[in-house]
Amino acid sequence: MSDMPSPIAQQIWDMKYRFRDADGTPIDHDVADSWGRIAIAASHAERPENRREHALAFAEALAGYRFLPAGRILAGAGTGRAVTLFNCFVMGTIPDSMDGIFAHLREAALTLQQGGGIGYDFSTIRPKGAPVAGVGADAGGPLCFMDVWDSMCRTIMSAGSRRGAMMATLLCDHPDVEDFIAAKRTPGRLSMFNLSVLVTDAFMEAVKTDNDWDLKFDGRVYRTIKARDLWDRIMRSTYDFAEPGVIFIDRINDENNLGYCESIRATNPCGEQPLPPYGACLLGSINLARLVRNPFEADAALDLDELEKLTATAIRFLDNVIDVSRFPLEAQAKEAQAKRRIGLGVTGLADALIFCRVQYGSPESLALIESWLSTLTAAAYRASVALAREKGPFPLFRAEEYLNRPFIKRLPQDIRDSIARHGIRNGLLTSIAPTGTISLFAGNVSSGIEPVFAYSYMRRVLLPDGTAKQEKVRDFAVEAFEARFGEGTPLPEYFVSAQTLSPEAHLKVQATAQKYVDSSISKTINLPESISFEDFQGVYLEAYASGCKGCTTYRPNAVTGSVLTVAEEKPASENEDGTQEAKKPLESKSGDIVYMHRPLDRPDVLIGQTYKIKWLDSDHAFYITVNDVEKDGRRRPFEVFINSKNMEAYAWTLALTRMISAVFRRGGDVSFVVDELKAVFDPRGGQWMEGHYVPSLLAAIGEVIEKHLIATGFMAHHDHLVPEEKKAAVIAAAAAGDGIPAKHCPRCGSPSFIKIEGCDSCLSCSYSKCG
Repeated sequence: MSDMPSPIAQQIWDMKYRFRDADGTPIDHDVADSWGRIAIAASHAERPENRREHALAFAEALAGYRFLPAGRILAGAGTGRAVTLFNCFVMGTIPDSMDGIFAHLREAALTLQQGGGIGYDFSTIRPKGAPVAGVGADAGGPLCFMDVWDSMCRTIMSAGSRRGAMMATLLCDHPDVEDFIAAKRTPGRLSMFNLSVLVTDAFMEAVKTDNDWDLKFDGRVYRTIKARDLWDRIMRSTYDFAEPGVIFIDRINDENNLGYCESIRATNPCGEQPLPPYGACLLGSINLARLVRNPFEADAALDLDELEKLTATAIRFLDNVIDVSRFPLEAQAKEAQAKRRIGLGVTGLADALIFCRVQYGSPESLALIESWLSTLTAAAYRASVALAREKGPFPLFRAEEYLNRPFIKRLPQDIRDSIARHGIRNGLLTSIAPTGTISLFAGNVSSGIEPVFAYSYMRRVLLPDGTAKQEKVRDFAVEAFEARFGEGTPLPEYFVSAQTLSPEAHLKVQATAQKYVDSSISKTINLPESISFEDFQGVYLEAYASGCKGCTTYRPNAVTGSVLTVAEEKPASENEDGTQEAKKPLESKSGDIVYMHRPLDRPDVLIGQTYKIKWLDSDHAFYITVNDVEKDGRRRPFEVFINSKNMEAYAWTLALTRMISAVFRRGGDVSFVVDELKAVFDPRGGQWMEGHYVPSLLAAIGEVIEKHLIATGFMAHHDHLVPEEKKAAVIAAAAAGDGIPAKHCPRCGSPSFIKIEGCDSCLSCSYSKCG
């Protein structure tokens, strides 16, 4: 297959990875140019006389999509731009002080701005209601500060930077852990975060024995509850809302190669990289689907010699990138240089199994996975030892402590002997990351170690002339099968998908892979909506028992998404404002769907309410008036006025009121205005109002409008869950598809926003909410 296998790959390369001049002029004319740019950039860490040799080796590994560096490297290497090539960061330990908290907020903003996804442990912040010495006030707790981070991340994203992605963790014995578990029951709250509870071995033992569990902070026990009750809360929230995830934090620290010089309390957004404070990690994947010889034949097999060769080249490549990358913070650079942590993994595993005519999750597949990943791991450690002989071991290498770590003890004896003699270049070497976009870029191979998610789906493709068309995107192995046996040939039984596999099959693959991964794995276990709550809990208990470092599941439901069904064509119906809804939507010239109806007429008299806001940096208060129109006994917002003696605010408040009022007069569900305003983050800082932090004056205006809409009955309070009677309507609103759990994409509006590998990803426009 060529280096440009499909229009989809062309589009992704052109949009995400193609290097262009500041004026938009392409510098990379084709994918081969991109490979050359990236290879040359990585070779700059070598001695000048050796650079050409290594650049050629790197380019050869990249060609044919056999080695796939992570997206930050593909997009940024060799461009000269002030961006980081690292995908994964965990930020520093948050001090339990106002100055420290907001200093760390700034660090997070700088890291997100350069394109890094970040993880944070909020367990160091005192619980809600705890006294604040010297101030005479009670603490707001970690959740209110997470709201601040969430607003900041949305602002960074809306300012044109790469999408934000954050992980928040909280220890299972923190006094606010129950609020943390329930946080996402409030629609729209903490939408920029993935949430995970740090679960200890002591807690799992208490769950097993049904013992008491102390919720404590700084040596003080705040409450004592039953461990099993807390476990049930975690499981019930995950069952209903797909969050929080569960991280087995003691296992991560016990198994960590660097446990003698660091302690881990958080991971990157997708969970494949547990990292210490200011930890950073580079990612890359070997594409196993490209290494199978004689696919679909009786003697089909993965070329292990080629796997070893590619692995050695990839390890050198990633180690070099540490030295050529920029870092948002000096602390991150020092941490990366001290330990030289990298994360080489695989993608295309499910397609490789299909090529070998083996069903994902079967005993035969587990044997192959053992063979493939043990080969990769051994090759990676041998390559890192060779680099240590040439360039020196990582600075914090201490032979005795390193060799006594559990993962190192399981390596072949010859590798252990070599580490004892020469040291090793990289503290940790392997990780299996989400590879959604780069897998699609490589011809839509299966992602990471996930099963094939869908064998085909429709995607909107932009053509070179600016027009667009709908194209059927097919899995890499399916395309190869049909090219070999003819289109329409029934797929054999070894073609299985995420929707048809049992939870046990998912878990067995994850547990098998974890034995050969020194960091962790990003994997989503897809579960049927009908799974019982008891069986659902059993998945997590089995994940713990089988040696996994964490567990993430996805069960379709009316809140996070549901199985797509064919939407029935509706006859013309009356809107809330009395206008008739068109039978057919209008189409714009670009092909986007536009729904239009006549704005509401203004009555002579309106019902309204005026609210007062006092903002810190203004000498004058702001008065927000919301006027409503009443129809059929129900009030709905019609217009907004914002007045103040502050003349500096005159222009923007006038523009804002006209825009919001224009939206209100269109009718329909206009509650999204509240969410948009509340998401605005002021880099100069916000203020505390009514016991919580408000990130900007605009957010405060949004809260006033929200309060009014709730008071008038136009929208429900955010604490309310989706009523049972509305769930059917939520499900029925999904558009046609192939049985994929999904919701509507926030960028393109397509009903193809799916949860995969712990990330929300759009099948239609490639947008995702994961780093």
